[in-house]
Amino acid sequence: MSFQTEFPFTLPRGFVDRDGNLHKEGIMRLANAGDEILPLKDPRVQQNPGYLTIILLARVITKLGTLPAVDTRVIEGLYTMDLAYLQDLYQRINTMEIPVYKGVCPHCGKTVEIPINFTEAGD
Repeated sequence: MSFQTEFPFTLPRGFVDRDGNLHKEGIMRLANAGDEILPLKDPRVQQNPGYLTIILLARVITKLGTLPAVDTRVIEGLYTMDLAYLQDLYQRINTMEIPVYKGVCPHCGKTVEIPINFTEAGD
């Protein structure tokens, strides 16, 4: 069994670079302890705690379209819909609890919990 550490995504709107190119496809990796702790020392976060999200996403998004790198300027330039999408994705892939829904087994009639894997929807 392999352990998935990178998760592909498609932004709802996409990032438009300074040349007008649209970047929608990307990869987010699992966060490590340093990703969550080190930005707390950043003066931008100390002045505005909301900036933590910007730095955190810049650290864990390893690819976005054909951009050579993803940094805080890229994350700052995202549309709010895309930022919300990435915040949600970050929470889902870094949460220990796997979401489940309750269903009824068609064979025995018992209630069962079925894990939901959002990252493989449609596969």
